[in-house]
Amino acid sequence: MKIVLASNNQGKLAELQAMFTALGCTLMAQGELGVPEAPEPHCTFIENALAKARNAAQHTGLPALADDAGLCVDAFGGQPGVDTAYYATRFGYSKSDANNVRALLEQMKGQTNRRAAMVSTLVAVRSPQDPEPLVAVGRVVGQIALEPMGSNGFGFDPIMWIAEFGKTFAQLPVEVKNANSHRGRASQAMVALIRERWLPPP
Repeated sequence: MKIVLASNNQGKLAELQAMFTALGCTLMAQGELGVPEAPEPHCTFIENALAKARNAAQHTGLPALADDAGLCVDAFGGQPGVDTAYYATRFGYSKSDANNVRALLEQMKGQTNRRAAMVSTLVAVRSPQDPEPLVAVGRVVGQIALEPMGSNGFGFDPIMWIAEFGKTFAQLPVEVKNANSHRGRASQAMVALIRERWLPPP
């Protein structure tokens, strides 16, 4: 089965494709199929993911999968949330992973509560009008490190310190990170849902 991924982020595509191989599904980035970016006007991950999935399905006629993910920092009332990718632009920096990390560390100076969650919400639809979208949420709680550590991963991985491993996500081997990340947990749940609801019984 071909599924269009409502994203052009190569990091996301690689992570998700690794998870979906077990289903015999091929993920294709929406840009390869000429799908324009969907507006993301909503304030919750699930609403944005659903909008992106429906947009990709509408333009391709294929089932679509969308991920909306972000960092929710306790000290900031759950922000930056859905605006995670653009976090640095709030503080005069250009949009980039490195600038996001720099801006967050600056804003966290003097904060004693450094708890944060990385959240991934995956939504899959068979068609734009699918009345029963599949929804899977993955969440990992950690602490914002005092400085970046590690070179694997992307986004906030270098400063997301996970107590269970005693390391940041960016310090973990890729396969360990993928299995335990917010997107990894959401993907495992989504793979189970697709197997149960979309694929014929074995």
